[in-house]
Amino acid sequence: MEMLKAFIFGALMSAAIGLVIGSQGTSAGPLAIHMVAIADAKVYWSWPVFLSGSGLAWGLMLLQR
Repeated sequence: MEMLKAFIFGALMSAAIGLVIGSQGTSAGPLAIHMVAIADAKVYWSWPVFLSGSGLAWGLMLLQR
């Protein structure tokens, strides 16, 4: 259950950071931010930020047990 919660946090973190940095027109180097078209909406996304944010949230949730 903690991993599902961590994925939600990672997705929110990736979308927020991608929106701020991607809207400026840069890929931010190792963050690899790119635009993803979902239906009619365009969203900035970063897999490295998603995975690291999910891992961080999952680790913190495991420490709180």
